[in-house]
Amino acid sequence: MAEVELLRVTRRFGAETALQDLSMTVPDGAFVVLLGPTGAGKTTTLRMVSGLDSPDSGTVRIGGRDMAGLAPAQRDVAMVFQQYSLYPHLTVRENLEFPLKSPVLRTPREMIDRKVGEVAEILQISHKLDNRATALSGGEMQRVSIGRALVRNPAVYLMDEPLSSLDAKLRADLRVELKNIQAVSGATLLYVTHDQIEAMTMATHVGVLDRGRLVQFGTPREIYEDPVSLYAAGRLGQPRINVLPADTFAGAPPGAAYIALRPEHIAQGEGRESRVTRVEHLGDQTRLHLTLGGRDLVTVTDPHTALGAGDIVRIRPRDPLYFDAAGARLG
Repeated sequence: MAEVELLRVTRRFGAETALQDLSMTVPDGAFVVLLGPTGAGKTTTLRMVSGLDSPDSGTVRIGGRDMAGLAPAQRDVAMVFQQYSLYPHLTVRENLEFPLKSPVLRTPREMIDRKVGEVAEILQISHKLDNRATALSGGEMQRVSIGRALVRNPAVYLMDEPLSSLDAKLRADLRVELKNIQAVSGATLLYVTHDQIEAMTMATHVGVLDRGRLVQFGTPREIYEDPVSLYAAGRLGQPRINVLPADTFAGAPPGAAYIALRPEHIAQGEGRESRVTRVEHLGDQTRLHLTLGGRDLVTVTDPHTALGAGDIVRIRPRDPLYFDAAGARLG
């Protein structure tokens, strides 16, 4: 496997700048998730690494080797797109075999059969191996697309929202399987998603992008607990972090414009009065939707709480985060 380096990479499309002076290192064997809204530069970053697109300036290295001028086939990467990229006239088995039949790899027949069988079982498509790709559902086609990357042993896996079209149960199952495959194989994997749960459960590192710039890079726990900005704080966490004016509670530091509180960082029983607007019972926890000073916020409470809409709850902050007017972290 290989370390991936992007050094001051810039990419423009006409007057639009998709990536601006982006520098990031994906450690060898890491599972790195890129987070950010549409237009943040996530897919463009994958295209820079894969060779499907070239930077206007800057350098991309894989395993210490400069990728300038190298085509995708010369970079030893496997990419899974959000859209299904299958050969419709081939069966599932033939689609999975296709990368292994490359004259460059010269994979023995028995190894092809073994790898295809293993991947098909992991992705729950063993019973579809002799079906043509056109006979599959959308979720099944995406599983085959993922499988075609997994049968190989490239230096880097690149995945662009590969689970987005799957149902909730299969998405949860494949999160576990992909993480297990990556951990056992030691593969370097760069993964794009909008799903915060995928980032928190799968990633060894998270890169938060905003309009083509890398805002923060670290472990999911680091970014969740120690975000550098309000923007970064809002990328992880479900429910989202609560953001209120800094003077909502006493004790704000000089220069603070906002106080931000994770739902679990709102203590109940003392402090300011808030009103319950809705109660969500989720089994292992209960979410309280509150209003305080005309602003909405969400916290968590005992799963067996007797609170209901209209009740009054006193709350105070615990381990608050403070930000200035520009959204930069204070302290």
